[in-house]
Amino acid sequence: MLRSMPPSHFLRQLLFLLLLLSPWTSSRAAEPSNHISVYGRAASRSLLHSDEEPNTELVVDLSGKVSLIMQPSRKPIWSFSSGSPIHSSYQAPLLNVVNNTGNATEIISKAFVVEYIDDNSDVSTMVDDDGYTRKTMEDLMKEMPRVSDDGLTLGSKTSTTYLVDGLSGRLIHVYGTTTRDNNNNNTSFMVKPTSADNLASIQLLITRTDSKLEHFDKTSGKPVWNVTVSHFRADLRCDPAFNRDKNLGPEILTGIYLPLRCGGNHTDVRSLVKSGVFIRMPREPESGNEAKMLPSSVNRKSRKLWEHGVFGKNSGWSPVKLLVPLFVLVAVIISVYAKSFSSRGGDLSSKSGPSKKKKNRKSGKDKQTEFELVEGGQMLLGFNDLLNGGGDGRKIGKLFVSNKEIAKGSNGTVVFEGIYEGRPVAVKRLVRSHHEVAFKEIQNLIASDQHSNIIRWYGVEYDRDFVYLSLERCACSLDDLIKTYLNFSMTKVLGNGDSTYEMKLDSLEGVMEGKSLWKVGGHPSPLMLKLMRDIVFGLAHLHELGIVHRDLKPQNVLISKGMTVSAKLSDMGISKRLTGDMSSLGHFATGCGSSGWQAPEQLLQSRQTRAVDMFSLGCILFYSITGCKHPFGQDLERDVNIVNNKVDLFLVEHVPEASDLISRLLNPNPDLRPSATEVLLHPMFWNSEMRLSFLRDASDRVELENREADSEILKAMESTAPVAIGGKWDEKLEPIFITNIGRYRRYKYDSIRDLLRVIRNKLNHHRELPSEIQELVGTVPEGFDEYFSVRFPKLLIEVYRVISVHCKEEEVFRKYFKCNHM
Repeated sequence: MLRSMPPSHFLRQLLFLLLLLSPWTSSRAAEPSNHISVYGRAASRSLLHSDEEPNTELVVDLSGKVSLIMQPSRKPIWSFSSGSPIHSSYQAPLLNVVNNTGNATEIISKAFVVEYIDDNSDVSTMVDDDGYTRKTMEDLMKEMPRVSDDGLTLGSKTSTTYLVDGLSGRLIHVYGTTTRDNNNNNTSFMVKPTSADNLASIQLLITRTDSKLEHFDKTSGKPVWNVTVSHFRADLRCDPAFNRDKNLGPEILTGIYLPLRCGGNHTDVRSLVKSGVFIRMPREPESGNEAKMLPSSVNRKSRKLWEHGVFGKNSGWSPVKLLVPLFVLVAVIISVYAKSFSSRGGDLSSKSGPSKKKKNRKSGKDKQTEFELVEGGQMLLGFNDLLNGGGDGRKIGKLFVSNKEIAKGSNGTVVFEGIYEGRPVAVKRLVRSHHEVAFKEIQNLIASDQHSNIIRWYGVEYDRDFVYLSLERCACSLDDLIKTYLNFSMTKVLGNGDSTYEMKLDSLEGVMEGKSLWKVGGHPSPLMLKLMRDIVFGLAHLHELGIVHRDLKPQNVLISKGMTVSAKLSDMGISKRLTGDMSSLGHFATGCGSSGWQAPEQLLQSRQTRAVDMFSLGCILFYSITGCKHPFGQDLERDVNIVNNKVDLFLVEHVPEASDLISRLLNPNPDLRPSATEVLLHPMFWNSEMRLSFLRDASDRVELENREADSEILKAMESTAPVAIGGKWDEKLEPIFITNIGRYRRYKYDSIRDLLRVIRNKLNHHRELPSEIQELVGTVPEGFDEYFSVRFPKLLIEVYRVISVHCKEEEVFRKYFKCNHM
């Protein structure tokens, strides 16, 4: 028998249906939203107008990779990375009040919103009714410096020019200047040669200009928020004789031309993403008009955003402007009626309810939750029963904590889903008696969470028994991601029809995006490599700040699904900060990590340094590449094996670069483990372009050595031949390839030096190769790199080891071993 629905619940459901079925809502839902989830705005092209347009185009993607692509196939010819995403923003939580025990009691975030609006949308209304102004980055840069009641906003521009060989896309030099607050005095900050060969037949200059706004609090002087937007343009500096004719630029391949002419005007590099960036910030109040001041109520701002996000553009007259107040009025009346009815015993599903006196004690703040914004334009209806059974949780200050558990930790720590100031968060609940641990974690998060690979912290609340940390909510942990993917794959193989893991993967929509975690053959996929690199970036940031995490494991690496999938370090409850010139935490450091993931010096309570995190990192990289396997065996035996250095790297030997790196990270001597910045430079994280560049430079270097002079470098190089090439290298190459190289000179097929010469020559003259050889070795760089790495998988790492011993300090190899800046 169905249980009858309480009248109060029925009325709330009825109101919700009215909202959903509103004709204005339905008509607007059919249109694209103003608030879309991609960055960037397509740049205009300033190409010559002609009957015959160039068949290539220069483009830049969100990550900052500049590519020359074919049109209309969009096939890349060459590309290089400019280093960082073309848009970024950050809003820091600022500690406002600290009580006598050192615990945070209030968090204030300055009002600042970045909006990404479709180019086709109407953005003519640049001033909102709620005291905000929406402007482009270009407009705001003209107003800098900007002094407001809450602080100072400064603007700066950083221009970086990349000198590229237009024929091959080879990066030759990087130059840069900085301009602050529209001051035309430029300061050179970097001149970085990236190749021993400083010549280019067709000099293509790609200039990246990063415009940055940064706001500082007027009281503390600390940065509150910043936003950076990048623009790219291209210039050709070459002899006009390279131009094909008056309409087309230089020919780089047969029938393929650059999209601009030598000596001609510059062109903007088109962004591959589809929206414009606008900054929505408080408008300066008019003199004597208090109504123009920034509203202090979070609810008021949320309601304003809700109108924009759900009902569409705020331009001109709209029936919605009349209906929204009407809906709010009806909602309040029905909500009051429902509460009154429930208090008189009208809710038949409850045996008893709270007394009228208790209800009257509720603060006005608790009543300000009629409408609040959730990311993506969703809304929380403050009728308390519509948020996943809404009453299944409680409000603590600015925080709503649901009863839905995400994870559990040690010492009574539990993580719940929650809402903090309208933002979905993960709520980490700690026992109040452990408040010192909570405050230490807050301190280290405040110091480090400006980095994109560190979990964000938004606020803290207390009650009598617990401390509640509001943290960035992510999709899952690295451990969840790998196990779910593996289980789902096994379900498909067995064909048992179990949809459990399919449902789990569906819940991670936007994380996997149809991609695999491993390639055929067991190599990590580009997605897995990115996640592992994110972990190292986050760790390098912590170590630069003097913070030792001390509890790294796959469960403490969270996966975020934003514009891109990224990994973030979390759970810094036992992290320690090195103060002053300290290099270690000393002996018997309090707190310990998780069993199976601790360095031997942690297990033996010896001197602990940043190297404890590097050991844990080695275990995580092994775990990620092998699909939940551990280098020190099964759960119960890991700690004993770690202390006894009983390690087995057999499962990663098919990835020689990974085997080399992980063996270094798991060295029982912490002084011999690489640092996080050194790990980022390891060949495991090199792309194809970097791998080929290194082999070419190594070939140039050993060619300088005289075979008859008993060269140490040459002897060391050739001694690795049995491992690096495994016999005679001509036996692993196709006869057509051997015939082609034999036309020019004779080679020793057991010599690494001669194999490197072949790779270098074919790379330098790739466009001159016969078509059948070009098809065999593939395109540069990815196809060419794969051709040789499949046949000689250990060549790169063996050459790298020799160069690291004998030539590491030489100028041409510095870029492979030295990190100039993070």
